Amino acid sequence: MSLLFAFAPFAIFRLLVGLSISLALWIAFAAAFSFGIRAFLETRTLRVFDTGSVVLFGILALYDGFIARGLQISWISLTLETGMLFIALWSLLVRRPFTAQYARELIPAGHREPRAFARSNYMLTAVWAATFAVMAAADTVVIFVHTVSVSLAVGVGLVAFAGALTFTWRSAVFIGRSFGKKPFSMKR
Repeated sequence: MSLLFAFAPFAIFRLLVGLSISLALWIAFAAAFSFGIRAFLETRTLRVFDTGSVVLFGILALYDGFIARGLQISWISLTLETGMLFIALWSLLVRRPFTAQYARELIPAGHREPRAFARSNYMLTAVWAATFAVMAAADTVVIFVHTVSVSLAVGVGLVAFAGALTFTWRSAVFIGRSFGKKPFSMKR
């Protein structure tokens, strides 16, 4: 579930960007920092994706605020999606899939079968990397092929993101049941 919260700064950015790009960047940066520091205080580890979100939004907010005001949303989106893609690919390259840091919160250490746990996290991280690649490709097409509408790129990105979220959710439910734990209870 906390992996889904890791995307909250990106959702906040998307919701507020219509009001002001600068405001959306700064509030997303604050949200990324808040979620990241909260997780750090609870686990005493810096999660790669949380840290990457803080860095991405921080650099973009500072750049937009102090260096080049008025960044275009398409370039910001491409930067964010490419940054997320690099985070996912880097975590695979160093053999530490970023999703594993979130999955460890779901499944207690004594209940994890190491190979199945690693395999499922490599698969989840690869799905997210593919999703970020599709989203970045859609934004790249919009930027450089002016006959393609922005709404088409947004639609492609939303479908890819929704697919990855659904896959992650269903995988977490399956993995949690496999280890005898209900990962997401809808009851409070």
